[in-house]
Amino acid sequence: MTDAPPPLLDVRGLTAAFGRAAPVVRDISFHVAPGEAVGFVGESGSGKSVTARAVLRLAPEGSPLVWGGQILYGGQDLLRLDEHAMRGIRGRRIAMVFQDPMSSLNPVMTVGAQIDDMLMQHMGLSRRAARRRTVDLLGLVGIRDPAMRADDHPHQFSGGMRQRVLIAIAVSCEPDLLIADEPTTALDVTVQAQILRLLMRLRRELGMALMLISHDFGVIAGMVERVHVMQGGEIVETGDVDALFAAPRHPYTRALLDAVPRLDARR
Repeated sequence: MTDAPPPLLDVRGLTAAFGRAAPVVRDISFHVAPGEAVGFVGESGSGKSVTARAVLRLAPEGSPLVWGGQILYGGQDLLRLDEHAMRGIRGRRIAMVFQDPMSSLNPVMTVGAQIDDMLMQHMGLSRRAARRRTVDLLGLVGIRDPAMRADDHPHQFSGGMRQRVLIAIAVSCEPDLLIADEPTTALDVTVQAQILRLLMRLRRELGMALMLISHDFGVIAGMVERVHVMQGGEIVETGDVDALFAAPRHPYTRALLDAVPRLDARR
């Protein structure tokens, strides 16, 4: 029997707190294998987004977080790296898609220029080569007339198209791990389905691992192989997604599943 490959990401005893306040994430551990899709589900305030941001050491603006534990990637503890070393990992090896594309995109730069900058900074491409790759990426995520739309600003795109631009930026350097933090929250149901199908296709084509953060068990069920249920800053249950749906053990998991609307349920 061959040994299992080491995890791509190995988080051990992660704790996060805003200054001296009580921790918002308490002593959680998990791992992500190469190419694996792992979900985190729970109500708002359960610590999902803080966990996702901790992997890239991204604190909300004006709210410095204090980290503890270990976040091991490629044999390095990301919590011990200096900021210069982290900039070489963010976007290049681990990328993130945020909830709100309008707050994540620069409103005064064209979308093409924003992708160009990522490619020149992390991949060392010339401006001309970066623009060719940018056009290819916009086409990859389903934006029509990508050469023309690359010169448009974020406000000229619909919400769904802006989210596609964010995904194009996130996958531009072909990262090993893509973190998607509630990537469809602000979108209508039809566009949500399109974005989720896009993420599944890109994960398959690019061979990326995926960390998907959601409050929606229905989204998690169709996207990941393994799921962590979070409540109050802790992981209360972990399991294979099919087994967890069939036989949830923790009362909070059962309550979340009971809250999922069903066509055959009474009002």
